[in-house]
Amino acid sequence: MLLSSLFKFHFRYLCSWVFCEKEMAGGVNRKISAASARGHTRKAKQNSSFKLPSGMLKQSVVLFFVGFLAWAYKATQPPPPKICGSPDGPPVTAARIKLSDGRHLAYKEHGVPKEMANYKIVFVHGFDSCRHDAVVAKRLSPEIVEELRIYTVSFDRAGYGESDPNPKRTVKSMALDIEELADQLGLGSKFYVTGFSMGGQVLWSCLKYIPHRLAGAGLLAPVINYWWPGFPENLSSEAYYQKLPQDQWALRVAHYTPWLTHWWNTQKWFPASSIASLNLDILSSQDKELMAKRSERKKYVAQVRQQGEFESLHRDLNVGFGAWEFSPMDLENPFPNNEGSVHLWHGDEDLIVPVTLQRYIAQQLPWIHYHELPGTGHLFPHADGMCDSIIKAILIGEK
Repeated sequence: MLLSSLFKFHFRYLCSWVFCEKEMAGGVNRKISAASARGHTRKAKQNSSFKLPSGMLKQSVVLFFVGFLAWAYKATQPPPPKICGSPDGPPVTAARIKLSDGRHLAYKEHGVPKEMANYKIVFVHGFDSCRHDAVVAKRLSPEIVEELRIYTVSFDRAGYGESDPNPKRTVKSMALDIEELADQLGLGSKFYVTGFSMGGQVLWSCLKYIPHRLAGAGLLAPVINYWWPGFPENLSSEAYYQKLPQDQWALRVAHYTPWLTHWWNTQKWFPASSIASLNLDILSSQDKELMAKRSERKKYVAQVRQQGEFESLHRDLNVGFGAWEFSPMDLENPFPNNEGSVHLWHGDEDLIVPVTLQRYIAQQLPWIHYHELPGTGHLFPHADGMCDSIIKAILIGEK
């Protein structure tokens, strides 16, 4: 409204000034002598440079500046999310619980019925994924499921799939969502957690905020925040600069100017996050082979971002790479009496999350069972038999 009023005022001012100039130039028609004409011509040449009326240049600069600010503000504001179940939003098709703050969390159950299960697992999906991407539940052999009587529940993290966005999402709130999901589904006082990629990063929050609820944990290629306190600066810098330049910028924006994350990842001037744009250059040779095992995603991939990219992808970046309230390197062993265990698996050819920082974390936290997988990339959980080994290690300690 302010911009429109300023523009109209200046337009009227400019038009009235031009009209006066024309009247002054053409209002009188009289004869003049040759000498007067020559003098007039010399004077006109001396004054031929164009000058704006007093104060108009300053006002024009202000108008331009206000207009630029209005454009910049609009460009950085994400569109409102399309909430599932709202009049203009996608339909609700999944089972959902209602959290204490009023949000809904969509979930999907796998394996044996929870009433008959010996082991109950909550799986946390990664970046640009949803409850259907429960790789551990989907790749686990039916024989292992029946033998150990395993129940798994996967869920849409806030803003993904059919779970309501959480504008107040924090590192801690994600762990509390998991705890409330387990309580409402009746999983008991303790349960297992596994998470892949960005979902693996969420498990650090569980180890910090709800360790008393955990029976065990498995972090699969967990994403690293390069600004976590505790990393040697030279080590984190070296790992950071191994990433593609466009990803360095995407993470830099998310960390230092999170209010620009939406604009940065939707503008067309510079390349945005390679993961969000599905750039295959970030995959190892093994990852590219394993992509064929993810072909079933075509059936549901449209659901992942259906409520909007900001509340799913972009808020994920802001929280995951923002300023954390704690450093994973400062965590204490949640199982001092060996009543459970924490495992971390990582491929030494992972081009998405550099292995060097995982090695450092494992050195600082000797209570973590660290499994480095030679010749594997980021998608190793999709390899044949891998999830069987992972789950048996977490549940029964089998090596």
